[in-house]
Amino acid sequence: MGKNILIISASPKKDGNTSLLVEWVAAAARSKGADVEILNAGTMAFKVSGCTACRACQKLKDYICVIEDEGKLVLQKMISAHVIVMATPLYFYGPSAQLKVIFDRMFSLYKWDNAAGTMRTPLKGKMLALVLSGFEDVGLDVVEKPFRMTADYTGMMFESLLVPNAGVSGEIRNKPGVKDLATAFGKKIA
Repeated sequence: MGKNILIISASPKKDGNTSLLVEWVAAAARSKGADVEILNAGTMAFKVSGCTACRACQKLKDYICVIEDEGKLVLQKMISAHVIVMATPLYFYGPSAQLKVIFDRMFSLYKWDNAAGTMRTPLKGKMLALVLSGFEDVGLDVVEKPFRMTADYTGMMFESLLVPNAGVSGEIRNKPGVKDLATAFGKKIA
């Protein structure tokens, strides 16, 4: 049985560059036997625009966010996935707001004991992957850094597919070699 891969696509555009990359990565991963689920953060209903720092999750035994919305379901799916792929366009040297909502609320998937200096998480040992496209070739490394650092802190493997000079929405399909890169990436994470 192949890996369980959860892809969180965070582009608000159905036919944009990020969506195309997600399609190519998912198809390649499926070709290697992976079970791939794609969730579109751009169409989810969120009660809040990120983690509210209520810390109620830290008082619970389970790794769960107390905010009742679709973001909570995404976080729960992360626990059972072998590979978590976060896909976003580059927006002002950051991920899209839709992805940032999920990324910040991952706080609920960690338990800290500050007195003992320990941290536990069900994400340890999994793979975190980033799929990122930018109109130009500037800023992709800036966006990659917090994802890489989170994986390192968490004890996750990390992979990234950074696609510079993707152009405006949908133009990526005409960029030579990009589909091949996405296909190779999908097979690698599977």
